[in-house]
Amino acid sequence: MTGLLFLIPVALALGLLGLAAFFWALRNGQFEDPDGAASRILIDEDQD
Repeated sequence: MTGLLFLIPVALALGLLGLAAFFWALRNGQFEDPDGAASRILIDEDQD
């Protein structure tokens, strides 16, 4: 029972930390161009 008193707040804190990291990434534009990286791999940059 004492283990739950430690693990539940730790799990909640980690969940809130992950949610805060997601909102930080969303605010800083990390999800603006999801198709860009997928199409960039097909472009040949060695055009002489």
